[in-house]
Amino acid sequence: MKLLKITAVIVIVAGLGTIFFSSGGGVTLSSTTDHILGWEDRTTIDTRLGTVTGLSNGRVHAFLGLRYAMPPTGERRFLAPVAAGSWDGTFDATVFPKMGMQSVESLFEPRSLPQMSEDSLFLNVFTPSTEGSNRPVLFWIHGGSFIEGSANSYDGSVLAEQGDVVVVAINYRLGMFGFLDLSGFGDEFSGSASNGIRDQILALEWVRDNIADYGGDRDNVTIFGESAGGQSVLAVMSAPSADSLYHKAIVHSGGLVNSPPVDVRQELAEHLKVELADVPETLRKLSAEDLFATQQAVSINGGTIDGTVITRSSNDAIMDRAGDGVPLIAGSNLDEGALFSYLIPWSLYGIVGDAVAANIIPGVDAQQYRDGLRNAYPDDSRTQHFERIWTDLLKRGGINSAVRASAAGPGGWLYRFDMPVQRGVDEDMGAIHAAEIAFTFNVFAGDAPESALLYHKDDPAVKELAQNWSNSIIQFAKTGDPNGGGLPFWPKYTAESRETLILDSAPRVEAFLDAADRERWGDSEMPH
Repeated sequence: MKLLKITAVIVIVAGLGTIFFSSGGGVTLSSTTDHILGWEDRTTIDTRLGTVTGLSNGRVHAFLGLRYAMPPTGERRFLAPVAAGSWDGTFDATVFPKMGMQSVESLFEPRSLPQMSEDSLFLNVFTPSTEGSNRPVLFWIHGGSFIEGSANSYDGSVLAEQGDVVVVAINYRLGMFGFLDLSGFGDEFSGSASNGIRDQILALEWVRDNIADYGGDRDNVTIFGESAGGQSVLAVMSAPSADSLYHKAIVHSGGLVNSPPVDVRQELAEHLKVELADVPETLRKLSAEDLFATQQAVSINGGTIDGTVITRSSNDAIMDRAGDGVPLIAGSNLDEGALFSYLIPWSLYGIVGDAVAANIIPGVDAQQYRDGLRNAYPDDSRTQHFERIWTDLLKRGGINSAVRASAAGPGGWLYRFDMPVQRGVDEDMGAIHAAEIAFTFNVFAGDAPESALLYHKDDPAVKELAQNWSNSIIQFAKTGDPNGGGLPFWPKYTAESRETLILDSAPRVEAFLDAADRERWGDSEMPH
């Protein structure tokens, strides 16, 4: 999905899903993991890489800021990541790592402003025990339109304790640091448009080599993510080098991998006022802060087919792997677009809508797509039309992926999250983008303050759905089938039956949803 040069609040909120209103009326973020810093107990273990000390609350251990890659700085900037090695002494894993370079200052209270660095390739591990090595691993990739977000905003402690699983949340390079296509400058930069995906794959290699030390099973890894994280899951599935590193996949509101990178080399040369051939060296000499400032002058897209790391579309990857692929859950939220119409100024609906529309159906330009949408929904207001563009982008990815996973053999399950938000934003917005994340991590059973949530923690329907949905995620991670977690029986999503699980206060399965939209997209036939 092309990155849009609009306010950072849009992408960071979309990526985290934990928003509330400050007393001044502005949107503020609160990490659901802030309370972990209050854990008083320490736990020290010996690992393959060295001795490490983490935190404990008596039920779950948290090892924060584990380095999985060497600093991608200096001459390593714009290159594939290099695995980190062992350490001497005892590694302090009791504090959150720095997050990647991004625009977040206006979203946090000054006292909680996170630290950022180009050196941000770390991961956080939550485990109920370091004894044994047979627990399923849930590997989380954060969202944020490939330019925002951090592993630090996701608390895996509830899932770890609830399901006796290990949860890993990772940082990866963002924006120009992770997704700038410099391949036109020679083999040194081949695949640079997917360096952020390379980071994710290297983190999976770290899990393969080290997770047994934290109680996890290297042979049972589920990759899951939301928004850009969901698209990242599909990008990893489209990268042959990652094929042996994961065993199940979950895509929350992720767009398809179906387009090439954007070549912005000439734009950069003009912005930097240098010759085209001097662009790489000029960029490497910039400080991280100046490079980030330069990023604002161009558009970068992540999750693209670069030809070196990601060699095919996600649709093709699922079908090509056939029975050697992995079971997959995918889905979206009923009112995905409502968050974006709420946050993006009305005056930008045209330009932003065109940018999003151009990425929905390959070979169909923005004008052609929007004309078809207007013909299908002639009574839509300008706002409704704008919202529907976003919903199409994020809904189509899940439908395409789930039906192909079933057709290929491993099995695909499709959900739609319908429970409307209850607080923090306009309550009439419905089930907005990212609203389901709190249910996936079942934060309502943890210590997160209600002020950081979009739902009331004491609402019985909220608590029940969160418990049953998170149990279904855990069940899928353990067995490759989500059934048995407390929800109604959930059939595979096939081209013949098209059965979708609806997640709200009365979960149910409905068939043949979105038939008109699938026909409008050209997706009504059997996948191939």
